[in-house]
Amino acid sequence: MSMFIDQLTIYAKAGNGGDGVVRWSHEKFRPMAGPSGGNGGRGGDIVLRAVRDVNLLAKYTGSKEFEAESGGPGENKSRFGKNGEDLIIDVPIGSMVTDRERGRTYELLEEGQLERVFKGGGGGLGNEHFKSSINRSPEEATLGRAGEEGELEIALSLVVDVGLIGMPNAGKSTLLNSLTNAHSKIGAFPFTTLEPHLGDFYGYVLADIPGLIEGAAAGKGLGHTFLRHVTRTKMLLHLVSLETEDALERYETIRKELSAFSKELTDKEEWIIFTKKDLVNEAYLETVLKTIDKNENRVFVISVETGEGVKELADSLVQHLRQS
Repeated sequence: MSMFIDQLTIYAKAGNGGDGVVRWSHEKFRPMAGPSGGNGGRGGDIVLRAVRDVNLLAKYTGSKEFEAESGGPGENKSRFGKNGEDLIIDVPIGSMVTDRERGRTYELLEEGQLERVFKGGGGGLGNEHFKSSINRSPEEATLGRAGEEGELEIALSLVVDVGLIGMPNAGKSTLLNSLTNAHSKIGAFPFTTLEPHLGDFYGYVLADIPGLIEGAAAGKGLGHTFLRHVTRTKMLLHLVSLETEDALERYETIRKELSAFSKELTDKEEWIIFTKKDLVNEAYLETVLKTIDKNENRVFVISVETGEGVKELADSLVQHLRQS
């Protein structure tokens, strides 16, 4: 299992501009017919790109220096030098990148978002550029300019696509393992006193967030710490264990705590996942399902123990995430 890294400093340098050159046109009987030195090409930029890979920063620990291609020198016949290729550095969605030397900060919150952080140097001027009516044979050319460079501090604040919530022992960790084991490793990530577990689900981040208890909105138990982190999720899977007779009361308890803390939490899209179906009879299940408004929420009944309903949930979830 690779170590999860959420903070990293790297050094990056944009490419230097290519030098301008002194060149001359060569014609028959006129070996130096006129200046024809071209300008140098521009240096490549350093560009950040947001991607879905929460473990990406760990891959950079062995190579913390990144350099874009420099521009090529000018050429004969007034041709410009080749421009340097931009260097794209992938960072996880949710990264905040700071160039402290210049006081610039970039937030990368959407997949595919691009931010140019360091600009490549401009190309130097060839002697053809300096030709004028009073200087027909300039011997002058300039050097390319240096590209921007410096240290970039990367701090990752995870943008969680799906948060798994529910009372303790609702089966959140078990479901997370079932949905993500085939796709990536799962690592513990500490949020102050919390230790949610993260999983990569077809490129989307799922987080099993520790259980909530009655009174959390008033600070009981993990209280505000837990609820604050729920706000980082885009949608919720609300797990409700069927093995207890008060399943619906438990569901309503968590809904009240979410609402008491912030109306924003109850406005999030929520799917209700009844777990541990293998432990109850059909009559009880039917009674529970009759009280749930299926027009308000999507409802699934699963048993990770037997596998019943898990594939249907996984297929529906990935399809929904890709369409949203």
